[in-house]
Amino acid sequence: MIQRRGRRDKRRLWPWETGFKDEETGGGTRKGNERNRSGITEENEEEVRKLSTENKFEQGVRKAALLMYWKLNPDKKKKVAVSELLDNMGQVGVQTDGSATASCVSTSIRKQRKVLENMVSKKSGKYVGLDDFVEITKKYAQGITSSPLLEPRTEDDGTATGSSLALHKKEDPRSGLPTASAKSTCKRMQTARWGMGRDSRTSAMSRALNIQSHFLILKFPLHYLVEMKEHVVDWGSRAGVQWLSTIIPTHHVNALIFFFILSNLTIDFFAFLIPLLIFYLSFVSMVICTLRVFQNSKAWENFRALTTLLTTFEPSLDLEQAETNFGWNNLEPYLYFILSVFFVIFSFPVADKAWIPCSELATVAIFFTVASYISLGPSAQMYTRLALVTEVASSLCNMTKQLPESMAVARLLGKTFMTIPLGDFVVLKLSIPCFLYMYLFYLFFRMAQMRGFRGTYCFLVPYMVCFMWCEFSVVLLQNSTAVGLIRTCVAYFLFLFALPALTLGLVAMFLVQIVKWFLELELTKMLVTLAVCAVPVMLRLWTRFSLSLLDVVRSVSRSNVVKLILVWISAVIFFTCMYVYSSEGMKVYNSTLTWQQYSEMCGSEAWRESTTAQTQILCSHLEGHRVTWMGRVRHVRVAEAENGAQSVINLLPAFIGNWMRCLYGEPYPKCDGKNATAAIQTSKQELENEEQQQLCRLKALAKHECHVKRFDSYRFEVTVGKPPDQQGVLKKDDPSEDIILKASHEFKATLLNVGLGSLVEFSTVLEVKLGSKLPVFELHSIHCLDCQSGLMPAGKQYKIEPDWRGTAICAIEFAFNFFFSPFLSARINK
Repeated sequence: MIQRRGRRDKRRLWPWETGFKDEETGGGTRKGNERNRSGITEENEEEVRKLSTENKFEQGVRKAALLMYWKLNPDKKKKVAVSELLDNMGQVGVQTDGSATASCVSTSIRKQRKVLENMVSKKSGKYVGLDDFVEITKKYAQGITSSPLLEPRTEDDGTATGSSLALHKKEDPRSGLPTASAKSTCKRMQTARWGMGRDSRTSAMSRALNIQSHFLILKFPLHYLVEMKEHVVDWGSRAGVQWLSTIIPTHHVNALIFFFILSNLTIDFFAFLIPLLIFYLSFVSMVICTLRVFQNSKAWENFRALTTLLTTFEPSLDLEQAETNFGWNNLEPYLYFILSVFFVIFSFPVADKAWIPCSELATVAIFFTVASYISLGPSAQMYTRLALVTEVASSLCNMTKQLPESMAVARLLGKTFMTIPLGDFVVLKLSIPCFLYMYLFYLFFRMAQMRGFRGTYCFLVPYMVCFMWCEFSVVLLQNSTAVGLIRTCVAYFLFLFALPALTLGLVAMFLVQIVKWFLELELTKMLVTLAVCAVPVMLRLWTRFSLSLLDVVRSVSRSNVVKLILVWISAVIFFTCMYVYSSEGMKVYNSTLTWQQYSEMCGSEAWRESTTAQTQILCSHLEGHRVTWMGRVRHVRVAEAENGAQSVINLLPAFIGNWMRCLYGEPYPKCDGKNATAAIQTSKQELENEEQQQLCRLKALAKHECHVKRFDSYRFEVTVGKPPDQQGVLKKDDPSEDIILKASHEFKATLLNVGLGSLVEFSTVLEVKLGSKLPVFELHSIHCLDCQSGLMPAGKQYKIEPDWRGTAICAIEFAFNFFFSPFLSARINK
């Protein structure tokens, strides 16, 4: 009987909940008890299953939420107004701390009232029921929607969300209905219909508000006229811009500009731009994630106020479990921050330091280091304080290596006493910074060990924000100069205390630079270029945003900028890695294979002994050999010529094309014979004069007065024959054994001045179609051995090839040292 009674008591509802059920059904206590004795039915089976899966912490939060709801709802209403809940908040706040002073109590009540307002504002509506209140409290206690600062505030149609719900609207004191503002009257007129022919599903409240908005026109005629004027101007501007965009072929202009830019981009430019782009985007992502972490610290204060309020009703509530749930459910900005740090660290050693303001960014990193430490919670304050002091001390000791040699005593703090190799790529440097860093790792382990290793995401991961900013500030300081740091301090001082003067100085400096820019370059060319590039961009922005700054800001604020940045960075890195992998091609190594040996295995002699197909299959084993041979140049020809400017100009109308050709190009010279009368001329001047004479003769045959040939980019093909043997005797001159070398534009100066029959030394890689007639290889270097022309470049000319492998190794080594130095250091042989 005792066990059966205990089970019945466990299934029994709270007394106030039983009374609520009785009032809802209209029956008495006897009728409610009969419903309670009905057990599990089909109607409540799903709810019972849900309640049975709750853990002890969720049950405690549910109990506290039930007690708090009925405390805030003393009249036991089915649904209580939000304003009434907030008014009754004072009764709960007085019970939070009986020994507190009046000011502390009022502060606690205000904070708890704010938290409660943020909670109930998540529920769309003016009234809150019991089930909704309990579910919202459970989510907040678990930290699922703990940061109301990240929620959108206002929609396009003027309806409020988040904390600006209907509870902030004014009410008519006579009828209790919310009244529409004068500013929203016009919008409500545009979306609402006059009559009573609305859809039957429309509520009476909506119809009343629409009718009231129509009568407000008579009450506020001036506001209505202003709203109508803005609407007409907006509609007219949109219509005009659409009409203008149909006249100007913006898509064609965009395509022409895009292809022109793309045709003039080189691999060197991408190698310069992509690391800088990744670095700055990742740095912006780090800043945004850090600001969101600061918002989480504000949400942490609200969360603690909520847990304090809940412990008033349920003292046995596990606060450590609540903090653990909050930390787990708010890990997203920390994970995005760590991912952004990885992108920054891998791109920083590759990027051009001349385009990175290390001094300015170092001060920003120091500021975020201090701010992120202040935003940490107090639960692991002892370990975080020791970790920050240890990290700063280790970095300062390590930076003493850069002091002058005369300061020998101070340099001892960063001296390496012993170096122990740990494998082929890692070394251990025993020093004072190394021992401090080892102690720092011990503190990290102690943070993670707290609360059964749940401190990994509760304390260690939040501290990683402070750790990363501190390490990054040290790296930036090492790449800064004393002058740069002084300039940065002065600039920030002026920014804080002399902002108007600084603004005027910046404007004056900008105007001076613009004037210098236009004086150094051709004014007409600059204006045309800016106009052509600005027209499609402005029309695109106008048609999309209607030049409304608020719409632009609202659209950006609604999108998750960090995710967008990380996705774009990942895409850029992925395609860059794919390009690098494909550009490296096969594994290349130096070979001692001579041209004579190649001819015997893959030349005419091999073709006579077997078929060409068998020879090609056999010679395919030689792919990947880097060889350096000598040969005689038979002839040089231009295989391809690319000119992006010429392609774009040819698509324009004739009169515009001729004008653009003369604007960006050069006119054909006149045949006046002035240059031919010079008495003494160098070889270079003779060549230029000869070229000018040839162009002047072409002027009568050309279709245009100007040309843009200076934008040409050429691909050459050089046919090279076998040289004589060491005795100077050529056994057999067989043109079928010649090879064709494809040369890029950087070999232009050499190939245009090499004579036919000249002996050259070239380097190439044996690739496809080995064993066939006239195989085609890529030229990697060339050197003319018997050229007498003064225009021939001195020495051997090489193909410009970026060292992708060395760059990647440098980035990996820097990233390893960033996280583990001075404890462990990478030593990778490139």
